[in-house]
Amino acid sequence: MEIRILDDGGLQLIELSPIDPWLDDPREPLELQEGEVKVTYLTHACMELQLGPRRFMFDPWLTGPAFARGWWLLHEPPADSLDRLCAADLIYISHMHSDHLSYPTLKVLSERRPDVPIYVGDTSRAVFWYLEQSQVKLTNINVVPFGVWQNIDEDLRFMILMDGVHPEMDTCIIVEYKDSWKEDFIKNERKKLLNYKALLVKSQQPTIYCPFAGYFTEAHPSDRYIRDTNVKNSAEDLNALINKLAPNIKTWTPKPGSVLDLGVALRDPTNSEAITNPPAGAKIYKDSWDFDLYVDELNSAISCEIFKHQSWIQFYYTWAGFQNYNLVVRVIETDDEFETLTDGYDYLVDFLDLSFPTKRPDREHSYIEVKNRIGVMRYVVLHGRLWDDLYIGFQNRISRDPDIYHHKFWNHFQTELPVDRPDWDQFLQQETSIQEPDTPQEEPNQWSYCVVL
Repeated sequence: MEIRILDDGGLQLIELSPIDPWLDDPREPLELQEGEVKVTYLTHACMELQLGPRRFMFDPWLTGPAFARGWWLLHEPPADSLDRLCAADLIYISHMHSDHLSYPTLKVLSERRPDVPIYVGDTSRAVFWYLEQSQVKLTNINVVPFGVWQNIDEDLRFMILMDGVHPEMDTCIIVEYKDSWKEDFIKNERKKLLNYKALLVKSQQPTIYCPFAGYFTEAHPSDRYIRDTNVKNSAEDLNALINKLAPNIKTWTPKPGSVLDLGVALRDPTNSEAITNPPAGAKIYKDSWDFDLYVDELNSAISCEIFKHQSWIQFYYTWAGFQNYNLVVRVIETDDEFETLTDGYDYLVDFLDLSFPTKRPDREHSYIEVKNRIGVMRYVVLHGRLWDDLYIGFQNRISRDPDIYHHKFWNHFQTELPVDRPDWDQFLQQETSIQEPDTPQEEPNQWSYCVVL
């Protein structure tokens, strides 16, 4: 059990591992009318739910890249997608990964409607941990406990739950409308075999199944190798296999702007009018992404003042706080083709004692060599961002000796770095005082060490 203090001073007991918490407080089911509940697919993991008079938006990634510059939208969102987002009654964001929490998208929202209610789960690392640094101004973010119904009105409520794969950072949601329809949006970002997914769907026996949250592409020209080799399962193939194994389950392969009418589909899953496809001639796939706007922002970090001082390396990894682990990592800055730069950094970090040797130690140890694109690596360092921008975003190349995945290391740099970015103002003050101890120095302004776009 956990005790939470409510805003009114009362106490709330939360059972952390309740048995099927969605069974609590049952409601009488009411029949849905045609057109009363509609699901509109926009792109990737972004769906709009029309639930009676209310509109509920999920995981809006509608513009810009995700994971630095590694993922770009595959589908062209409908032209009115941003208008729909700004008109939503409430928004759910499942977790902090940038293909679900898109700051370029939320920047547009903040400029037009900063007070829209946004709901996130109470994860161990806050979903919006980077909000202040992002300079995106949102004023109505609601962090809700897991396994507790959030009542919107007499017909609509939802419950956020921990994700079964990444409970420390990911969530899923159950939406209930008139108790006659429950939709469980559980996202699993790991690639699974088609057969495994199909068997999983068959075992759950949903009335309708729609695969989503995998519609991205490695669109930047420098990532052509990844795009050609990172072959993905298609939604069409998965749904075809489900139809073969469980023909009673209705499947839906969505296109941007397509709409599923739940009132019709639940009454008669075979009714073709339950799904409305986008009009003929509608653009389905993106063919331009405005690369330069986003890549230039990343590369703006390359020339920052802090990187003129080699001691940034020790300052950064001390801030990161990972040590007492028998692992030596070599980090090499590269160009876009992962060729070593003559004027880039190439250094070793020994995480056993957090030292920075010039050669690998004589003792037995695990070793990782990481080649990082210089612009992305320096942007991550400068802003104290998590390394998922590098790792999930295909912005590095990794070799290991022995070939062992070091979960403790990667989990720390992908989920457990300090929330507050490194204090680079303090770092530059220290460097200046070391180099010119007798010269009075002016107090630098915040961000004076770098131009931030």
